[in-house]
Amino acid sequence: MTRVPANDSRAATATLESPGAATALNRGLRRTMDGLYWLSAGIAGVTLVLISVIIPWGVYTRYVLDSAASWPEPAAILLSIVLTFFGAAACYRANIHMRITVLRDLLPPAGQRVVDVLAELLVAAVSIFMIIWGVGLCQTTWYQSIDEFPWLRVGITYLPIPIGGVLTVLFVIERILIGPPPEARSRQVPDYE
Repeated sequence: MTRVPANDSRAATATLESPGAATALNRGLRRTMDGLYWLSAGIAGVTLVLISVIIPWGVYTRYVLDSAASWPEPAAILLSIVLTFFGAAACYRANIHMRITVLRDLLPPAGQRVVDVLAELLVAAVSIFMIIWGVGLCQTTWYQSIDEFPWLRVGITYLPIPIGGVLTVLFVIERILIGPPPEARSRQVPDYE
């Protein structure tokens, strides 16, 4: 908080007022995106643990018990869909996704900002593609079943595709409106100029 001279009541009143509506909205958006990020990361983490348990079980039943279970491989494949799309959204927000910045780094700062915005828009376009075609895939396969899991609809197994797309679009909107989260900013490519 800044110090205000005792005789300047106008300035003192201004510093005691509540933050502006934009700042409150920014904080609310950031908190919401933080929650979605942790939800995505948590789902991806639990899924990775499940895959790490299921695959050894499949190997154990095949080579030790000499009676291979039929469900571990398809279960791991289905969980890989969840891991991929929720994990990708979480990695994008945390700024730990793969990126190549050679050309961008050769540009002046104004050009770098333009490339950064274009990159965000391309990510949004791919995410919207995932949403539209992912929903179509879910609708098309909704009433199909999986042999190893007859109670599970195929359409449900593809839900992570459009959900991951929605999460990623929300993270793109966050970056464009209020910038990346502070933790992600610290992972930006360092400027050596």
